[in-house]
Amino acid sequence: MQVFDIPLPMLLSQLLLGLVNGSFYAILSLGLAVIFGMLHVINFAHGAFFMLGAVFTWMGLNYFGVNYWAMLLLAPLFAGVFGAVIERLLLRWVYKLDHLYGMLLTLGITLVLEGVLRSIYGASGLPYRAPEALSGATQLGFMLLPNYRIWVVVASLAVCFATWYLIERTRLGAYLRAGTENPKLVEAFGINVPVMVMLTYAFGVGLAAFAGVLAAPVMQVSPLMGQNLIIVVFAVVVIGGMGSIMGSILTGLGLGVLEGLTKVVYPEASATVVFVVMAVVLLLRPAGLFGKER
Repeated sequence: MQVFDIPLPMLLSQLLLGLVNGSFYAILSLGLAVIFGMLHVINFAHGAFFMLGAVFTWMGLNYFGVNYWAMLLLAPLFAGVFGAVIERLLLRWVYKLDHLYGMLLTLGITLVLEGVLRSIYGASGLPYRAPEALSGATQLGFMLLPNYRIWVVVASLAVCFATWYLIERTRLGAYLRAGTENPKLVEAFGINVPVMVMLTYAFGVGLAAFAGVLAAPVMQVSPLMGQNLIIVVFAVVVIGGMGSIMGSILTGLGLGVLEGLTKVVYPEASATVVFVVMAVVLLLRPAGLFGKER
């Protein structure tokens, strides 16, 4: 069977692979949305923290013999602690300044992290094998899908929707949202707002590192692995709406699928289709698809 002269198995395969890419877009854009929505900081270091999660995973196995499953917890934790230190030492000084200062500061952090790791490991990729439990592939009829890709989609969706529920449906999430809009009122309830802000940034960094752990067996672990991906992720956040949690999740998944479809219909446009969509959305709805008009 063919659709528009495209074999149906090929179409379904690319759509499914696009969903895998979209899972990475969703979880990375979610971390960006959490940080911007709560702290109003354009975190240009997000790609570096994604890379850091993958590098920590590689280091854990090769230096300390710590397996993939443990690093799913440890790498985001280590990255989150690192993010908390950065927030306390550097970021807290730019909250009341123009967004440009935060963007330039986090860009500088990115360059430092990439430069240090590049001097140690070089620019070439470091291999990391998928865990034995997720090796092999599943026959879907129209394609042979690696089991690890299935795990990436399931784990990403679980973390994304758990984060959405935490922020939008719990008392803690209500405190977080209120603390960014009226910190004096929240402090009156006995909440330590600076600590809450620090933990929010650490959580966003941890989400990026978690995505890095998932990416380690899929991509070559490299100090530069977050550079190209983060540009697309910023576009996803703009399309979904800056600070919109659900917008980031749905837009990330949708654009991943759209990118996969474009690779079948018009491969030359697959690298730019996300930015075309961003331009159209900004013209029609500057706040993004799920963002709130100010």
